[in-house]
Amino acid sequence: MAENEETADAIARLTSIRQSIDNIDAAVIHMLAERFKFTQQVGALKAAHGLPPADPAREQEQIQRLRALAEESHLDPAFAEKFLNFIIAEVIHHHERIATENGR
Repeated sequence: MAENEETADAIARLTSIRQSIDNIDAAVIHMLAERFKFTQQVGALKAAHGLPPADPAREQEQIQRLRALAEESHLDPAFAEKFLNFIIAEVIHHHERIATENGR
């Protein structure tokens, strides 16, 4: 196979792989949107009942659970924890906003 053909094949493969990545990225965004729909419900319930926006025990359970899932999936658990901590911080921010809007 000529070098140009090999390069063309590599570019075609790269394009295909990138399309798969794009599809996964879209799925991740849709799943995060779905997750936030549920966390908004949690925030509304917490605000209605005077519960604090953060739940450190639950958050720690989630971190441990997702670190284990990451290991099972051959994903760096530290990365999974950082990712979840970012999500948790955003959820808490939403819960605080909901509580403020509800006069709590």
